[in-house]
Amino acid sequence: MTASSSSKQTISMEEWESKMSEVPIAKGDLNQLVMNYLIIEGYKDAAQKFSEESGLTSNVDLESIEERMQIRFAVQRGDIQTAIERVNELNPDILDTNPRLCFHLLLQHLIELIRKGEDEKALEFAQDKLAPHGEEHPELLRELEKTMALLAFDTKKSPLGDLLDFSHRQKTANELNAALLAASSQPKEPKLPALLQLLAWTQAQLDEKVNYPRINNIVNAVLEDPASGAE
Repeated sequence: MTASSSSKQTISMEEWESKMSEVPIAKGDLNQLVMNYLIIEGYKDAAQKFSEESGLTSNVDLESIEERMQIRFAVQRGDIQTAIERVNELNPDILDTNPRLCFHLLLQHLIELIRKGEDEKALEFAQDKLAPHGEEHPELLRELEKTMALLAFDTKKSPLGDLLDFSHRQKTANELNAALLAASSQPKEPKLPALLQLLAWTQAQLDEKVNYPRINNIVNAVLEDPASGAE
């Protein structure tokens, strides 16, 4: 044990659990937190099941989750045209009022054309659909230029391979998903991940000052007794 750790105050498991028991936590709030996560992440069946089991009534039409997820899946598999068509059927104002999102969807379609080796179509599409956006919004031109540079390389050896990675599709899908949620007056992000980040930050702050029962594994969320780690 180092001098710094030995000088820290140690909070026993018994004392920690006693303090925790004094914090009022309503089961309804926990249920709302779970439902918020299931709805925003698109787990329709799980949301319906949880609603039935918890008796919690959602203020969101659960059927709308399916529509949103089908749009998201279309982007994830590279079918951008289908995604755009379904968004416009659902709410044409979403893309009309969000030029950056519209540009990113078109840019993703350009990437898909390049991925398939359809270079002539890609050049024509960039000129007809993307260049006008760049003229209206010059800050977007750099993204277009970077994407067009893909044409100069073999797609399997390109130094710009990050654009061809699935994570780029996922990034575009997440941006669109957030816009769909905002259009239906729902939060863009679930609350649970933010709370887990807050937990990690709080524990990091406490680590500098005290020895205490901490959660080392978020998956099982088991409090580990500080006495078990003492030497």
